[in-house]
Amino acid sequence: MPIETVNLSFSYSKGTPFEQEVLHDIDFQIKDGEFVGLIGPTRSGKTTFAQHLNALYIPQSGRVIVDGLDTADKHTDLVYLRHRVGYVFQNPDYQLFAPTVGEDIAFGPLNQKLDRNEVENRVRVAMDQVGLDYDTFHDRDIYALSGGQKRRAAIAGVLACKPKALILDDITTGLDPRGRDDILRIINILHREQNITIIFISSSMDEAAVLAERIVIINQGKIIMDDKPRRILEKIDELRYLGLELPEVSMIMEKLRRVGYKLPSDIICVEEAIGAIAAALREGGGQ
Repeated sequence: MPIETVNLSFSYSKGTPFEQEVLHDIDFQIKDGEFVGLIGPTRSGKTTFAQHLNALYIPQSGRVIVDGLDTADKHTDLVYLRHRVGYVFQNPDYQLFAPTVGEDIAFGPLNQKLDRNEVENRVRVAMDQVGLDYDTFHDRDIYALSGGQKRRAAIAGVLACKPKALILDDITTGLDPRGRDDILRIINILHREQNITIIFISSSMDEAAVLAERIVIINQGKIIMDDKPRRILEKIDELRYLGLELPEVSMIMEKLRRVGYKLPSDIICVEEAIGAIAAALREGGGQ
């Protein structure tokens, strides 16, 4: 599903003495099936920007076009649009509200006026997609879930509406390494096997650099970088100046280069780092 913004600007408390510009004249395009990492420091405007992409916010200035639909057009069905562009919040407690997992996941399809059999089928499929066993979790109390399970249930609730695009807002924050890896694996499979357009919001490059095909960096309400992950990671000094947390692999490789090892500057994963370090050692690349 293609999404485009044209000269998008937005301010909180607009027209008051407390007006604060959050987005400034943003032009952005994402193609159908792309996986984009949307990165920025705290209060950079990245979440406000992303929430314009599924019409949680309506533009004050400029336009947002989602699959040919203008979100500001009074004739646009915003409920339909939000089902097409699903949004998963950072805190699953903002999204989960029904007593049980099954009821919560069924809420969206029921609002799509689907018959009970189709709703039940979508609940089963969505739970399977996120690794929640139907028999174990369908009737489980929402508040009895762990943090990772809540995030899975929140994703499943969005997937049950069969979106064409998925916006994921810092959804691995607070998870232990295993829980984080499980969520990232699910996202990767959804993109790879179902060609769902993914917009992955984070303040860290670590996850997006490995998963995303393209990274967009927002700072002070403006897009300041938009490129492939390897090209972005070569700009270490600029990223550090912005206060962005660099991938651990990038920091290790930078330290090794400083002590004399001849290593590439665009390494994005552990496997590549191991291969590059092994090659450097064979060549006697250290001092």
